[in-house]
Amino acid sequence: MNPEQYVQQKAASSGSSFYYAFLFLPKERRAAITAFYAFCREVDDVVDEVSDPGVARTKLAWWQSEVSKAFAGTPSHPVMQAMMPHVPVYGLEERQFQAIIEGCQMDLEQTRYLDFAGLQKYCYLVAGVVGEVSAKIFGQTDPATTEYAHKLGLAFQLTNIIRDVGEDAMMGRIYLPVSELQQFDVKAHEILNRKYSDNFVNLMRFQAERAHKLYDEAFALLPAADRRTQKPGLMMASIYRTLLREIEAEDFKVLNQRISLTPLRKLWLAWKMQALGRM
Repeated sequence: MNPEQYVQQKAASSGSSFYYAFLFLPKERRAAITAFYAFCREVDDVVDEVSDPGVARTKLAWWQSEVSKAFAGTPSHPVMQAMMPHVPVYGLEERQFQAIIEGCQMDLEQTRYLDFAGLQKYCYLVAGVVGEVSAKIFGQTDPATTEYAHKLGLAFQLTNIIRDVGEDAMMGRIYLPVSELQQFDVKAHEILNRKYSDNFVNLMRFQAERAHKLYDEAFALLPAADRRTQKPGLMMASIYRTLLREIEAEDFKVLNQRISLTPLRKLWLAWKMQALGRM
């Protein structure tokens, strides 16, 4: 299996909403974003799939070294071998890849966030920077598009957090800020034990309203000159926001199940944005 086949398999097997948006890109941009997405999956999987934190830290340290070597001209992992030819084409930087790894390291060191400001820093590393790189690969021409990408990445990550509250609780993680749990009188042990309550629903409704506001703010920030090039991000936004509305319609039954969209529905939403420009 060559590096290009490796990253293609890694991206396709994830079943992520991101993959459906990639399908509509021209060949070269699709190859670049597929390699980048495979990199994100590799480092994220270290945290999600390695049960021993010490082993996970060692693996992430290896990835830090691999990224440095790759940018110095000697990539050894198939993901970085597939990625590096695209780096000069789209003006990508080592700091962006290292920031994503740093965000994954935060998952090993921190399972709670005191307030939304602290959570935002984490979201910037694991999602905002991903949006920044993606925007460049999609064909960004206006520097202001970076701010849109950061804001949209934050909206995506908050949607993920809302969807995954139950799954994260099983791993001892609560991404909802402590100050907001206190505000809505929801105890950490209730979430960890996946105990459903009216207070929990009110807390989650608050989180969803914040995410919707961020989607609207992101769309308002997207320069008209880049609206066409950034269609893949808008496709993902359509899929993610539809998922958020599904979760709301299910009254935030996220503690004991994973609410998701079917692959066919994701493909339809992506196509609708590509062909009709509508969410």
